[in-house]
Amino acid sequence: MSDETGITMTTALVCLTIFGTIALGGIFFTKTKGFGKYTTSLLLLFIVIFLAAFFLVLDKITPTVFANIAFAVTGFGGGLLSAKKLDEN
Repeated sequence: MSDETGITMTTALVCLTIFGTIALGGIFFTKTKGFGKYTTSLLLLFIVIFLAAFFLVLDKITPTVFANIAFAVTGFGGGLLSAKKLDEN
């Protein structure tokens, strides 16, 4: 079962899983010690976007729904950055 690009669903899922594992490893490798509200929120956002991408590849959600989730994650992430800057001042 492949689409017009010739990529099978299995290949897409394996690539998505490898990319997600590398990204999650990068989060844990570069973070400071401990779990504060920003690290926990970052992990939550990562899980939401990874699962949304996973469901998009499996055709369980439409690209429009994925775009809405991506915009929500971007907005929440922007709010986290703004709050962090205010906390530092």
